[in-house]
Amino acid sequence: MVLTLEQLDNLSTSGADDAWQTVISEALSICSEPLTGTGSPSEVTKRDRIVGQLDHFLAAAGWDMWEQFGEVVERNSDHLVRWWEKPFGAKAILVLDGLSLRELPWLIEGAKERGFTLHETGAFGAELPSETNAFAKALGFNSRSQLQNNGGGKANRLAPVTTECIDLPWKDCANLIDSSPKWIFWHHWPDSKLHDGAGAGQGLDVLTRDIAAQLTSDDFWEFVEKLATGRRVIITSDHGYAATGMFFDAANEQAAFLKSTFKSGRLLAGEHDPGPFTPPVALQTKGPHGPYLMAMGRWKWKSQGGYPTLAHGGLSLLEMLCPSIEITK
Repeated sequence: MVLTLEQLDNLSTSGADDAWQTVISEALSICSEPLTGTGSPSEVTKRDRIVGQLDHFLAAAGWDMWEQFGEVVERNSDHLVRWWEKPFGAKAILVLDGLSLRELPWLIEGAKERGFTLHETGAFGAELPSETNAFAKALGFNSRSQLQNNGGGKANRLAPVTTECIDLPWKDCANLIDSSPKWIFWHHWPDSKLHDGAGAGQGLDVLTRDIAAQLTSDDFWEFVEKLATGRRVIITSDHGYAATGMFFDAANEQAAFLKSTFKSGRLLAGEHDPGPFTPPVALQTKGPHGPYLMAMGRWKWKSQGGYPTLAHGGLSLLEMLCPSIEITK
């Protein structure tokens, strides 16, 4: 996809609601198409670059849309609570930590191949900032770890619900599912793998190969089937991630500012100077989790120890959009 002058004009002149709906629909369309088996890493990389054209628009002519993101894009936490209130007697939410729109093809095609009914596919906003515990708190938990061993309590927005949060093989996860009608199961993967593979010489290709192996495995789908037995299920995430190793090098002054401000990260808690640049390379955000300065767009910079090749916490589409598929068996 190359943004045409007509598309750019429409995005620039539309209201924030319509503009964000257009951008999200386009990103969802790009990422959700089926992948061919052997070419999946290169195809995922190609799609990442295509979504990058939307990111470049949002970081340049459309940067003010990020100021409105938290107000006009439905947060995934709110979407899940709204779905939870629907009259399904038994239901479950599977949170795969750090799952992005890139992984939708394996989930969609895997569900179809294994006899699940696919009811809805969508994309919703991550929290500001796109951090794990921000999402947990938006659901009414103190942190992600609170969900471990059914420790979710009764004060969360999904109560009553049986909870688990763990990083075990899928077979072991399946053995943890009992007959409780309502479940939220938060698995640390793929975020755990993402941070393991963020160093120099690794990145999206290595992660994609692991994701392909996991999401096409019998063990994973047997776990999903156990969770879906008698229940309606949503598979989703708390946030996505950026393939920062493919980002562009910021220019000298911008790079110096980004390095001194963010070090090797992509966000900074509190209120800070976003710099003198127009369009900006960082945006001050305010939301229910407090003020944060967040790196904006597809820029990277040199930092001590090397800038990570995979990361989250900044303002780019594949960091800030959470995939969601709703299935039954």
